[in-house]
Amino acid sequence: MTRDRPSVLCFSGHDPSGGAGIQADIETLISFSCHAASVITALTEQDSLNVKKIIPQRPEDIISQARTVLADFPVQAFKIGLIGHPETAKAIAGILQDHPHIPVVLDPVLAAGGGTELATEQLLDTIKTRLLPLTHILTPNSIEARRLSGAEDLTDAAMKLMKMGCKAVLITGTHENTDAVSNQLYQDGEMIKSFNCTRLPYSYHGSGCTLAAALAGLIAQGLKLPDAVSRAQDYTWNALHNAYRPGQGQHNPARLFWTTTSL
Repeated sequence: MTRDRPSVLCFSGHDPSGGAGIQADIETLISFSCHAASVITALTEQDSLNVKKIIPQRPEDIISQARTVLADFPVQAFKIGLIGHPETAKAIAGILQDHPHIPVVLDPVLAAGGGTELATEQLLDTIKTRLLPLTHILTPNSIEARRLSGAEDLTDAAMKLMKMGCKAVLITGTHENTDAVSNQLYQDGEMIKSFNCTRLPYSYHGSGCTLAAALAGLIAQGLKLPDAVSRAQDYTWNALHNAYRPGQGQHNPARLFWTTTSL
């Protein structure tokens, strides 16, 4: 018997170190029995320490690649990661507008783990005006939530982000100075659930990509949002708990931790 695999179309950057971006999306979506289709938004020069360069891809190529995939088979969710350029954001927005029935998970990648800025003010404005109104769930960390909203208090930030148009916001608390990590899910103008987990000891490369891709895969599988968030966070925590360090920088989430058989 052939098992149907829901498809997720990912708009993500390419990370040559293999820790984040489209590689993270594909490993994560495989873990949820999803098919990962991909449109590369930008090539990057980066390692496990930091991003050194972003090389945006042509908007017309992004649009044509996405349209070709969407004309071939049904897509159950969009996942957006690194955007890198305002024109890229506009190109993605055009695709989303053509397919308003497909849920959108947006991970606003605004800075690299090593500190390199990945979003200009013009890109921030484009995300806020063109992409947030088309987003079903936004998954910023606390720093990104404050930068996008202009609010210091995280609940105020979530409310402002929802007023900009996104239907739900999941703010992750890994960057907060707390003993445990607390992630807050907001929907319909209020916080509907708080998720707490044990803080792990290292800094991780691609943890936000992992969480957003897991959420997109679970939504594609038909889960309701609170259940999808809960399962996505459990999966991400386990991937981080089993992380490994391939280079001199951050640890990589072991997204295929659930497989134990060596080939």
